[in-house]
Amino acid sequence: MAAEKPNVVFVLGAPGAGKGTQCSNIVEKFKYVHLSAGDLLRAERNEPKSEFGDLIATHIKEGKIVPVAITCSLLERAMNDSMKAGQGNNFVIDGFPRNQDNLDGWNCQMGDKTNLKFVLFFDCPEEICIDRCISRGAAGSGRTDDNKESLKKRFETYVTSTKPIIDHYAEKNLVKKVDGSRSADAVFTDVQALFSS
Repeated sequence: MAAEKPNVVFVLGAPGAGKGTQCSNIVEKFKYVHLSAGDLLRAERNEPKSEFGDLIATHIKEGKIVPVAITCSLLERAMNDSMKAGQGNNFVIDGFPRNQDNLDGWNCQMGDKTNLKFVLFFDCPEEICIDRCISRGAAGSGRTDDNKESLKKRFETYVTSTKPIIDHYAEKNLVKKVDGSRSADAVFTDVQALFSS
């Protein structure tokens, strides 16, 4: 019998909207495997033998989006590794797809290999998001891009590139929107309802 296709929930929202925090909660409560496109890229960048390391580093530093073929390959590898390790076939993918190129690349490379359940969208105002990221940076997140200058660029990229992707999925009735401006607990109450239904 063929292996089951991975079930995927994309988690989108602006930088600082609470994606990582809520993904951790989903993993704990619903036993999903959390894959962060950004974390996978940062890990690959730091891998001495990686053929993509330098390219990824340059893109991250400039606040640009890494070529989709690389991101999809890393996501596919991570899903296969998790399933082989017996961690189940339910995945939350955080911060992806971020733009039309990501979406096209995913549909081309991964569309037939996965079941997209829905897109979880954390809607949160820019000021709140930026304050959260600055606090995260001050608390030693280890992220070089948690500073005002990078955040402004990341927010612009989000509005021009990622928001249209959320709109695209909304037209297909695949978006479940949650108000991300509230406390993490209040947000998770809504998230739990969506994953339990």
